[in-house]
Amino acid sequence: MLRTLSTVALLAVLAPAAYAAEFKWAETTDPQTMDPHAVNSSPVLGFLNNVYEGLVRRGQDMAIEPALATSWEPIGAGEGWRFNLREGVTFQDGAAFTAQDVLFSYERASSEQADTSSWFSPVSEVIVVDDFTVDIMTTSPNPIFPDSIANWMIMDSDWAEANNATRPDKEAGNFATLNTNGTGAFAITSREPGLRTVLEPNANWWGEATHNITRAELTPIQNSATALAALLSGDVDFINPVPVQDVARLKANADVRVIQGIEARVIMLGFPHEADALKYSAETTEANPFADPRVRRAVAHAVNVPAIVQTTMRGNAEAVNQLVSPAMRGYTETLSNDAAYDPEVARSLLTEAGYPDGFSFGFKCSNDRYLNDEAVCQAITAMLAQVGMRATLDAMPVQNYWPELRSDNFDMYLLGWSPGTFDAEHPIRFLAATPNEEKRLGSWNFGGYSNARVDELLPMIQSEIDDIKRQAMLDEVAQTMQDETAYVPLYVQPLVWGARANIDLVQRPDNFFILRWVTVN
Repeated sequence: MLRTLSTVALLAVLAPAAYAAEFKWAETTDPQTMDPHAVNSSPVLGFLNNVYEGLVRRGQDMAIEPALATSWEPIGAGEGWRFNLREGVTFQDGAAFTAQDVLFSYERASSEQADTSSWFSPVSEVIVVDDFTVDIMTTSPNPIFPDSIANWMIMDSDWAEANNATRPDKEAGNFATLNTNGTGAFAITSREPGLRTVLEPNANWWGEATHNITRAELTPIQNSATALAALLSGDVDFINPVPVQDVARLKANADVRVIQGIEARVIMLGFPHEADALKYSAETTEANPFADPRVRRAVAHAVNVPAIVQTTMRGNAEAVNQLVSPAMRGYTETLSNDAAYDPEVARSLLTEAGYPDGFSFGFKCSNDRYLNDEAVCQAITAMLAQVGMRATLDAMPVQNYWPELRSDNFDMYLLGWSPGTFDAEHPIRFLAATPNEEKRLGSWNFGGYSNARVDELLPMIQSEIDDIKRQAMLDEVAQTMQDETAYVPLYVQPLVWGARANIDLVQRPDNFFILRWVTVN
């Protein structure tokens, strides 16, 4: 049974290290870039949290705590936030950290070239007060703003300018794609994309080291059986994830242990709301059935989520009916599960929508991004076929997957979303708001879902300080999205990590692996 965030225990209270050690770990997905503003995805942000730092960070309990800012306070009656910066911090090349780096990093991370620009949609201006004070002004009161920038990482302005990396380039890449210069606890000493990345402790880090790692090496291993064999043989000390079908076998081995929890990530299906026609249908070439909410609702009734949870995920997941899990702030308690598995209702809805014989279409899926992602998509494909929706599954590595979705090359797709703020406002801003580059909204709303009332409520949700009023607005958005079947939420993804028995670490529900909390005993 999965645990809620409030009961996810810390796996170790890290004490001063007894001796120094090397550490090796494997993950299915290699971070596609070392640029902290180029790609807004967990594999990139989670890894780079070891190298770069923000004004604030999340602790072991997910609470916001000081990082490059030592304190912060609201300005006036909600005009913005003042951040008091940490003095004496240097980047890994020895350059001093100042407020100018914060201003530069804001301009870079909020630029149209950045995948992180949506984070700054509430920001009107960043003002350098002095070398160690910055005011971040917002367009309206924004009580959750400090939470929203926990993964905004600060870059050295001089380093970026000297290396022609003043803006991110997620397509062609630049110097910051392969090289780093952060203020974090670890520095990258070698980077071979797709093969290995080596890190060593930053001797000049401002914080207190609680780990005992002298060298850490990440090796991407896409094949889960290969990763498991590497863990069992001792070739690596840690793997993420452990295949759910191997959990019991691993638990029986005294040399290793399984660390289980629940992630903040909701797995869902997305649709091409604004497309005029399907791209991959054999016969329905001049229409887009998914533009009809009845067809999207038919998908929801055709997918047997409990069967996926019990069979494909071996019971290591929890069904969900909205874009956030029950552990998130702003979760709508009153939303019913009105799209339960019912193939007869699905067939009836398809007939009502004008597709009594169903239709064929293309289904895009990743095969190395989420736990059992391709197997889940295969199960969904079979379930949809039972009601006449004939999907051609196209599963691919995530490095190819995101470009496909951003180019609108799909008829339906799988997506996982973990709210960086641990608040229900987050997926509304990224997934439900009408895409608008100028306002930095809807940057991951690949299908172009749009609802005027949702767009109207979003800034009100962002600025409302009364929790009851705010929750009422979040409830309205959740109900609207369910009524329109904007997405089909499936389940909350589990966390299943594996480690050698002599490794102490901390598992956070955002699935970020933080090296400074690792001890090799």
